[in-house]
Amino acid sequence: MSSRADAPVAGASAAGGGGTLAGVRRPGASSRAVWAALGIVYVAWGSTYLGIRVVDRTIPPFLGAGVRFMVAGALMLAACTLWRRRFPRMRARELGSLAVVSVLLLAGGNGGVSFAERHVPSGLAALLVASMPLWILVIRTLAGDRPRRATLIGLAVGFVGVGLLVLRGGEQQGASVSYMLVVVVAALSWALGSWLSSRLPMPADVAAGTAIEMLIGGAVLVVLAPASGESYGGLGHASADSLLALGYLALFGSILAFTAYVWVLQRAPISQISTYAYVNPVVAVALGAIILGERITALTLLSGAVIVVAVALVIRAEAPRADAP
Repeated sequence: MSSRADAPVAGASAAGGGGTLAGVRRPGASSRAVWAALGIVYVAWGSTYLGIRVVDRTIPPFLGAGVRFMVAGALMLAACTLWRRRFPRMRARELGSLAVVSVLLLAGGNGGVSFAERHVPSGLAALLVASMPLWILVIRTLAGDRPRRATLIGLAVGFVGVGLLVLRGGEQQGASVSYMLVVVVAALSWALGSWLSSRLPMPADVAAGTAIEMLIGGAVLVVLAPASGESYGGLGHASADSLLALGYLALFGSILAFTAYVWVLQRAPISQISTYAYVNPVVAVALGAIILGERITALTLLSGAVIVVAVALVIRAEAPRADAP
């Protein structure tokens, strides 16, 4: 799941963490550089679903996800410490917030997707996760926010697409409703973590905070692994392609994409940044079909298109409020 990621309009990143999508263009960043950074986010986060599917071939899902985030978190924390020449300092309340958000984003969100992708094609999982901004809107509404009429229309349309995909789309691709619902719950968990990340006291040092968040979330997943019947010895039987995919997820899906995302957050408006929310699933579906040979049915395309269009409607309707100073 990619996929700090993000609260508000578009959702959360695959790197895990919590910031707000309050991008404001600063002078000095060319349009070409901004789109290059977004291109990294499109491809890296869009390809995480493919990577998870390959990891799941021979590595237990919770264990694989936990190792991925612990490796990425350790490398990011080491880089932050060397760059600043001191270990990051955080208050106890901030660490507590990171723990809550990391459990929701990484253990519940990414862990759920990793578990389900053993039985759900990567493209199908990506389309279901694309509904995450819709869940954020539901949470905001329950918390007292008053969405615009266009936003509510997008919300209704989006959940029609989700229902169609779960009830009929998975059946045509051999995915059971129960495992697809796991992905839906994972998207809801990610949405709740994203929403809370903009309301809890978080560290001012976003990079270091994200690194610690990944370490906490990764540790939780590693502890959960044996509780779900996984064996730590599973890594010893991992195939070469699964290990390569795990390394790709840690380095490119988490570190590189997150760095590009944080950079572009400071240099582009939310309406431009939020495009990743509906480009990523398209990338995931295409890669799943081309590399893994996943079948794309007409119903899957229709349901996915409904979800992506609905997310685009919601983001467009909410973007002016997010872009305002």
